[in-house]
Amino acid sequence: MGDVVIRAENLGKQFRIGRRAEIGTVFVDVLARNMRNAMRKSVDMMKGKALIDGDVVEDFWALRNVDFEISRGEVISIIGHNGAGKTTLLKILSRIVEPTEGRLLLKGRVASLLEVGTGFHPELTGRENIFLNGAILGMTRAEVRRRFDEIVAFSGIEKFIDTPVKRYSVGMYARLAFAVAAHLESEILVIDEVLAVGDAEFQARCLNRMSEVANAGRTVLFVSHNLAAVKALTKRAIVFQSGRVYFDGPIDEAVARYATSLRRVESGRQWGKGDNSSLISADMVDANGRPTDRYEPGTPIRLKVVVETTGLRGMTLDLVLRDEHNLPVGFYSTAVFNQVSLPGNAGRYECQLVLEPFWLGAGEYCFDVMTAHTNVNIDHRVDNAMRFFVERCSPNDIPFNFTQADGHGAIAMRLAGPVTFTEASAPAESPKPGQG
Repeated sequence: MGDVVIRAENLGKQFRIGRRAEIGTVFVDVLARNMRNAMRKSVDMMKGKALIDGDVVEDFWALRNVDFEISRGEVISIIGHNGAGKTTLLKILSRIVEPTEGRLLLKGRVASLLEVGTGFHPELTGRENIFLNGAILGMTRAEVRRRFDEIVAFSGIEKFIDTPVKRYSVGMYARLAFAVAAHLESEILVIDEVLAVGDAEFQARCLNRMSEVANAGRTVLFVSHNLAAVKALTKRAIVFQSGRVYFDGPIDEAVARYATSLRRVESGRQWGKGDNSSLISADMVDANGRPTDRYEPGTPIRLKVVVETTGLRGMTLDLVLRDEHNLPVGFYSTAVFNQVSLPGNAGRYECQLVLEPFWLGAGEYCFDVMTAHTNVNIDHRVDNAMRFFVERCSPNDIPFNFTQADGHGAIAMRLAGPVTFTEASAPAESPKPGQG
């Protein structure tokens, strides 16, 4: 394999799933259904197949025709929407499940953190679980003992290391689990959404540790929906869509392709309806009322939303503005800010909204649109209902421009008055002990 430590060749994983068919509830129908299910399960058991509940059994390909190579020392992001096949791939890499077809070649030991506390025994203490996890990963007791103090120091739970882990909080679980996986001497480290748990300080330590692991020549596979962390940590990403490799390449282009794949998934999704309302359409429009997907910072944000309502009193229309990392940066509610509810008569209505100007950094943004009752119970919600782009943040006569990728944030803050600098006096010296 040379310097390649992971190679997937035509990799595929098939699962059998069951679902309940729409059958009448009379005794004869129920009896016939149960007899068919019992016969099918008997045949599956004799053939050595897994027993699946449900009236109809279908084959589902979680992964299909997956090919890629990863070299020693690379830090790779695996991104994609929920259900794209990311976790299935990591379980195959970690030898938790076997592929249905194709080959996976690994060179070196694999340490995986697929869930918080994977491999931990709740009745054992943190100390005992460190040695247990090390043994599961193929480490000798001497190897674990040599790294033990580093693991405990990194986890920050020295005080509770001899406490059964069943008494740990979720954050303590995450700290110890990541510390074990990141410090044991494996050539490949596989991490799935570990940054979704824990405080900001813990997340920063995780990112720093993963960088150290990569600089030491080990390979890291990092799965996360936190695109800010993905871009900060990795230079290459593999984007999955519907169980296949959608893109494999530089991180900036991969994130852009990921956003495109999300839009394709969302375009085929039915907007559906709630109990008391239905969102029919939502568009950003220009000053002439024409739909657009471009926004000029410093101008009003103009939106047109069409909604149907049953006429229930107290229904409100709410919006959440998100940046290209899917982080919320703005919120608006017709009821909260304008004391206006949806009409009290049943029917379809068009709502024109003109929001005050924002100075947004160049990049991609979206609005989530939802209807709610008294701003507490959400009746209907559509995420990423409107996507739009900002090509340039600063006015045309100012050469400076920034994007969110530059790390400046989503919103450019502007002063209400001029910038002034005045000479500051030197700070007074503090009195020495025994003086004053």
